[in-house]
Amino acid sequence: MQTHFEQIFNEPDIIDTPDEETGAAYASYPATATRTGKLWSVVVRDLPAGHAVHAQGATWAEAELNAIKALIGALQAEPGTVGVQLAPADEEAAAALEAVTQARIARAYAEQAERDAVRRAARLLTDQGWTTRDAGGALRLSHQRISQIAPRATA
Repeated sequence: MQTHFEQIFNEPDIIDTPDEETGAAYASYPATATRTGKLWSVVVRDLPAGHAVHAQGATWAEAELNAIKALIGALQAEPGTVGVQLAPADEEAAAALEAVTQARIARAYAEQAERDAVRRAARLLTDQGWTTRDAGGALRLSHQRISQIAPRATA
């Protein structure tokens, strides 16, 4: 059973790689969604030549997917190369969703900082001769986790 402190290592590391290095070409367009009766109506603006794309869906997810499909069709783009940044037309709802997004981003970076600090500490302690069991005890991790994140150099 993993401790609370070990669960953070179940998440992937954040690797900041610019699009130029990965070769990825991706464009994202702002879109607004308005609830109209039982449907969400989406408008994607700021397209080339000043065009806009309209889509609908019974759910938020369906409306977003339909907007992406319409955008792909309008731009004659390959799937996976364009997307939308969907926000509610209501400013208060949009601000609430943006606050959640920013909090999640901050949490992800804080978790990465914790993983990095634990790895540095585990390496330092084991390099100073601490056993993996003692380093694990001090860091509130299992000795197996210490062995995993700070493997001993073999001669």
